[in-house]
Amino acid sequence: MAKELSSREDNYSQWYTDLVTKADLAENSAVRGCMVIKPYGYAIWERMQAALDKMFKDTGHENAYFPLFIPKSFFSKEASHVEGFAKECAVVTHYRLKNDENGKGIVVDEDAKLEEELIVRPTSETIIWDTYRTWIQSYRDLPLLINQWANVVRWEMRTRLFLRTTEFLWQEGHTAHSTMEEAVAEAEQMLRIYAEFAEDWMAMPVLQGVKSPNERFAGAVETYCIEALMQDGKALQAGTSHFLGQNFAKAFDVKFLSKENKLEYVWATSWGVSTRLMGALVMSHSDNSGLVLPPKLASVQVVIIPIYKNQEQFDAISQKALEIKKSLEARNIRVKYDNRDTHKPGFKFTEWEFKGVPLRIAIGPRDLENQTVEIARRDTLEKEVLQMTGIDLKVENLLGQIQKNLFQKALDFRNMNTFKIDSWSDFTEQIEKGGFLLAHWDGTPETEQKIKDETKATIRLIPIESDPKPGLCVYTGKPSKQRVYFARAY
Repeated sequence: MAKELSSREDNYSQWYTDLVTKADLAENSAVRGCMVIKPYGYAIWERMQAALDKMFKDTGHENAYFPLFIPKSFFSKEASHVEGFAKECAVVTHYRLKNDENGKGIVVDEDAKLEEELIVRPTSETIIWDTYRTWIQSYRDLPLLINQWANVVRWEMRTRLFLRTTEFLWQEGHTAHSTMEEAVAEAEQMLRIYAEFAEDWMAMPVLQGVKSPNERFAGAVETYCIEALMQDGKALQAGTSHFLGQNFAKAFDVKFLSKENKLEYVWATSWGVSTRLMGALVMSHSDNSGLVLPPKLASVQVVIIPIYKNQEQFDAISQKALEIKKSLEARNIRVKYDNRDTHKPGFKFTEWEFKGVPLRIAIGPRDLENQTVEIARRDTLEKEVLQMTGIDLKVENLLGQIQKNLFQKALDFRNMNTFKIDSWSDFTEQIEKGGFLLAHWDGTPETEQKIKDETKATIRLIPIESDPKPGLCVYTGKPSKQRVYFARAY
């Protein structure tokens, strides 16, 4: 499998596509721009969902579900929101098909035109805030902390599996609050949750900050984000949390009676992460031998492979392998015993290495005699022989080491590829090589746009610093309040 993989160094884009498809994570579908997430890939997404869902519920959020279709008129109620999404919207105009009178198959029934077109949701702020108007009457109904797991559609011209597809899966939180301070605290809390998930579960270090006005979510007062650096030196936005102010409350007339008996507009947030995290996971850790998965998210953490020449050896090895499997599962370790007789051990070694399983255990006749096993780590490709006694604890410790090692390796890479830049010539030279460029910016959208036009670099985030240091803009030389992170991005 690895021989069929493009080189990460020679063609990063093709390496990524090859890896996603050949490792059975996803494939392109018959619908242009859409993907089929295969069982092995979906199992990883399910683990992401489960971890995030618990984190949401632990902070008081509840799950609900809202319609896929949104009346077109809803989008016209918040001007900046519709401007931000208008070019990406898929529109439903008719509700029925019929047989073509000329016998040319199925056609749209022209008599079944909708009175009002429906938008296939690109995001749910509008339909949710129309609903909240009926849910919220007084301060007793607040805060309202709702999340939904759903699919959305954003019409994309250039797509890439997981990273940018016309339809994708995500979660979107939408909360309502009685005060601005409470809403801001909510948006900041969700950013911290995303950062914690990215670093503790995905082993992917992230920067936290706010977006510039040019990069802000359509309809938001402030957009908070986490940004990660991929192995090709490009940034990837891994999650966003938005303080919406009272924009949507005013657009949809969502008011509440305060404790002071005054009618006031509620304050809002929205926040979300998507299957784009799957792409981030692949690009953060994998190599030319295939996937590298952090143990916390791997659907199979340990694979046990028997090595034998005859049925007698197989029976004896299987008995021991199943004992080890049971002891590992008692520690909540996800184990697969690959006893297929249709493939040789060498093929299995390569296959599971390619699929990124963190640990591989091989057991042969000599291992039975010596009461040992051979263990191979996916992150370092190192092998060692361990005694079977206490193997469950040893494996548990190794998985923990792998999780930490992957994070540290990614953090070291980011640190080595983050550069303080003070001159425009250095900026243009370094941006071609990739990485995060920490440079001063004069704070104007015009300068930001000129930098983007000339270098394809965008402001990934403005760091939330307690003591920002002023300087001179790298492009205009005008005064700057603090450095911001630039990068080319996905």
